[in-house]
Amino acid sequence: MKLTSAYPSVSGALAICLSATMWGFDGIVLTPRLYNLDVAWVVFILHLLPFGIMNLFLFREYRLLRHMTLADMGLFSLVALSGGAVGTLAIVKALFLVNFQHLTVVVLLQKLQPVFALLLAAVVLKERLNAAFAGWAALAIVNGYFLTFGLALPDLDTGAATFYAALYALMAAVAFGSSTVFSKKVLQKYSFRTATFYRYGFTALFMLLYVSGTGRWPQLELTTPFNWLIFLIIGLTTGSGAIFLYYYGLKKVSAMVSTICELFFPLSAILFDYLFNDVRLSPVQWISAAVMIFAILRISLKGTKPSRRQAETLQIPPEMKTPGKA
Repeated sequence: MKLTSAYPSVSGALAICLSATMWGFDGIVLTPRLYNLDVAWVVFILHLLPFGIMNLFLFREYRLLRHMTLADMGLFSLVALSGGAVGTLAIVKALFLVNFQHLTVVVLLQKLQPVFALLLAAVVLKERLNAAFAGWAALAIVNGYFLTFGLALPDLDTGAATFYAALYALMAAVAFGSSTVFSKKVLQKYSFRTATFYRYGFTALFMLLYVSGTGRWPQLELTTPFNWLIFLIIGLTTGSGAIFLYYYGLKKVSAMVSTICELFFPLSAILFDYLFNDVRLSPVQWISAAVMIFAILRISLKGTKPSRRQAETLQIPPEMKTPGKA
């Protein structure tokens, strides 16, 4: 009897590990292959295609529009603007800036999101921070610096653009952290499926307005068949596919198990960057990455002292953390 009841937890953990690995593949291999296109256009299509796919089997979600309050619409808008538009624009811009040279660094820096999420949760949601939070947060941020630059000073040479890519990655972490806080309030009322559907829908709408208002429609003619293939692969796999795989797992495991399984995201990014781009981290970067991930893990598990139900709710889906999904 105990063995049977353990199976759902094992399958759930494996599902989260697989989805996190898919997002690592996306950030290193897929999204950077769209570098020939405008960033805003890429973000628009990356949300429009998955949303179109979701409409094929989640069209009943539109019935909820009749019952949404203005406050609900406002929260969905904040989630879409922070995690969908601003966050994804920033992380995609960071990936494009490094020209395949420091993709691992960008992905790992974006993992600083829990630091900003918990800070905002303390300010906006009045959640109580653990006394050790400041120390672990400082340790994570300091090691984020050494991960990016090693023992050298920041290189402001716009040719390499590592410094600016790091800033965009940190901006993405702040945006996704904000999205975590707003999404927590959304998930108190709506299911993961509904939250994902409207998050993609609102983001696609906002990006449509932005693309139209800034005259980016000529990008349609510049989008090559190879670009459309990458968009389609992301939409079917590392986009909506990985998101729903993650949700399947999240229903079956605790927040603590989910947090640990999500570490497959940065770990797979390091592996894929080596396999596809032959990029190796220096010894200093390896040590910094290990310390930063450990500090983030400590922050995620011990940073606040919410109830068990609150802790489950705070685990925002990684589609809001990485390009092509968010």
